[in-house]
Amino acid sequence: MFDKEIDRFLARHNYIAVEPRAALIDMDGTLYDSMPRHAQAWMRMVSEIGIDATVEEFFMYEGRTGASTINLLFNRAFGRDATETEIKELYSRKTKYFTELPPVSPMPGAADMLDFLRKVGMKRVLVTGSGQSSLINRLDTDFPLAFEPDMRITARDVVHGKPAPDPFLMAMKKAEVTPAQSIVIENAPLGVESGDAAGAFTIGVTTGPVPAAALAEAGAAIVFPSMRDLAQKLPILLYALSTQARNLN
Repeated sequence: MFDKEIDRFLARHNYIAVEPRAALIDMDGTLYDSMPRHAQAWMRMVSEIGIDATVEEFFMYEGRTGASTINLLFNRAFGRDATETEIKELYSRKTKYFTELPPVSPMPGAADMLDFLRKVGMKRVLVTGSGQSSLINRLDTDFPLAFEPDMRITARDVVHGKPAPDPFLMAMKKAEVTPAQSIVIENAPLGVESGDAAGAFTIGVTTGPVPAAALAEAGAAIVFPSMRDLAQKLPILLYALSTQARNLN
């Protein structure tokens, strides 16, 4: 199982093998079912400043930093970047609107996935384009022992966020692994593009309205239909990757 997907990835990246030692994991839409709330908060904020948008497009923007999203919207609507003051005020407003919505729940299957990775000794690094402290501060409660404090990359840590490879390259440096020793777990096209550009075996998961085809097109080596399905099949996938690597040694 998964031999074809692994072979395609190896050929595309000119790798001999993938030997997974670290999992680099997105947060919104992957660990938390938070994207509908984020989209609502963005829609409320942009409607107040006269920018036309759709709920669906914010699912496609997932992974961008708040500043990048605001600049994208400003260039489309006003033909310019937002000022630093505008970015700070508007993202603060969006964050406020997010916290006023009902609390989001952990994504079903996410805890099982993280528990398995911890038990088999794989390093885990959080890699999120968000700076939303209301969720980041919940990680230790909702997913105990999943992420060490120094194993977290957020919007505050990077200059170039997803889809640039920088966040995942920074995560690899923290985990002291190479791209061929890394897997990425993502639910958004921009995050998948970022992980693939960083050279990691990137796993896509469909947890919202973004179709599986969009994740595959962005560079996902394999796409699972839910986090529960990923949690169930991740041991098989990692075994397949490790077995192939051992057979070459």
